[in-house]
Amino acid sequence: MGEEPADRGAAVRTAPDSFDSLFLAEYGKVVAVANRVLADRQEAEDVAQEVFLDFHRKHPADAGYAPAWLQRAAVHTALNRIRSRKRRERREANDANLRTDTPADPQDVLVVNEERRRVRQALSRLSTKPASLLALRYSGLSYVEIGAALGVGTNQIGTLLRRAEQSLLKELNRVTPA
Repeated sequence: MGEEPADRGAAVRTAPDSFDSLFLAEYGKVVAVANRVLADRQEAEDVAQEVFLDFHRKHPADAGYAPAWLQRAAVHTALNRIRSRKRRERREANDANLRTDTPADPQDVLVVNEERRRVRQALSRLSTKPASLLALRYSGLSYVEIGAALGVGTNQIGTLLRRAEQSLLKELNRVTPA
């Protein structure tokens, strides 16, 4: 009798639960979808892990929509990675160009510095949410990353960003004493 519970416990531990079954059935497909978008197997596997983790946190493993959800999420996540990569590459290229260009004309430096000062002042007059949104977006974050950082749905970011940009333009055009 003493061995029965140990035997049952071992059987329970080795039998895959519904999430394990889902993972085993769909992992290869999810990686393949992400790999088609990214053309990088290792990054596609990272995307698959991210997608499965997200699904596991939010949905029951035995949901009928699981395969479709996982594949759709793999495409979206892979596309977001490409977009983030492109923004990062542009930012790095711009930074490199700024560092390797010939010394700028002092007048140009003065104009750029003054414009940056004006933007920072206008940004400081905005409320926290629009200012944060603009700072995050122009730092290269994706809509998904911004939504997660601000606790806002990804589908709202575009609208909020447009409103924040309009508010910033109003502040920039506002006459302020020097």
